[in-house]
Amino acid sequence: MARILSLGSALQDIYLIDHDDFVSTKEGEVEKLGQIVVGSKVDIDKISFEVGGGGTNSAVTFARHGHETIFLGNLGEDPAGEAIESLLNDEGVDTSYITHLKKSKTGVSVVLLDTKSGERTILTYRGASAKFNNLSEDDLDTINPDWMYVTSLRGDMDTLLRFFEKAKDIGTKIMFNPGKLEIKENKKLLGLLDLVDVLLVNKTEASEIVPGKVLEELVSHLCAYCKTVIITTGSMGAIARSGEETYRFGIYEDVPVKDTTGAGDSFGSGFLAHLAAGKSFKESLIFGSANSTSVVGKLGAKAGILYGDEELHPMPIQKI
Repeated sequence: MARILSLGSALQDIYLIDHDDFVSTKEGEVEKLGQIVVGSKVDIDKISFEVGGGGTNSAVTFARHGHETIFLGNLGEDPAGEAIESLLNDEGVDTSYITHLKKSKTGVSVVLLDTKSGERTILTYRGASAKFNNLSEDDLDTINPDWMYVTSLRGDMDTLLRFFEKAKDIGTKIMFNPGKLEIKENKKLLGLLDLVDVLLVNKTEASEIVPGKVLEELVSHLCAYCKTVIITTGSMGAIARSGEETYRFGIYEDVPVKDTTGAGDSFGSGFLAHLAAGKSFKESLIFGSANSTSVVGKLGAKAGILYGDEELHPMPIQKI
């Protein structure tokens, strides 16, 4: 197994779950939240406290797969931070590189979940996960990971560059799943991609980074910057290319969606967990898809994360 560092955010997710008040309504091309009247009191069906954030979601996937996993990120010194750290410890994640920020609260997301569709609206206070410039790339010398999995750092391109350059100096491979704030920094992002081994984006994000409309065109353009590229399209599947291998594939299984939170994190980290365990590119894509399918079938971003020893059934995947 490998030594994997997960760099990213850590949040407490507070779920407010209801079967009718959060049902979406459509106005033209825009879907809006529910039937809530301003100034009213709304009774909800259920509340649930979970742990989220791209950094912790990914770390749990790696740890359950049996990898030596380290989470690097920020927490506040408060009960929410304690709950997150406790969960990571229980999952076997090394939490010794967490920075506890005395003047910040741990980030919190309030997830308004519609039980009929599994769709959600998220209100987020970033708190300690709003900034990452306090983190030191010199920690990589001590951690010495085989892989570094990086989710959004809220557009902090300078911190990303510091960590990416250090990773390359010590021979650590990088998988990067940028967020919308990184993608807004187009020129800086393209400059970073030369340092990235695996890039994961969705189709909309890909079209904002490079020219193109169809998946084959987008993946070709991105592969000019990064050897391995995965572009997802939600329920329409994905395309992935690594060197001479290119695959088009659909979803792993058509299951009732309970909660889409963490779907992207579970696909990306599931892919890398399998790849870092020595599996083939194709096998890793299948496991990533299976991991994502399992996660959206359960409440929260972590309950459905697989362990890597499950027997998987065939899925639609074609080499092109």
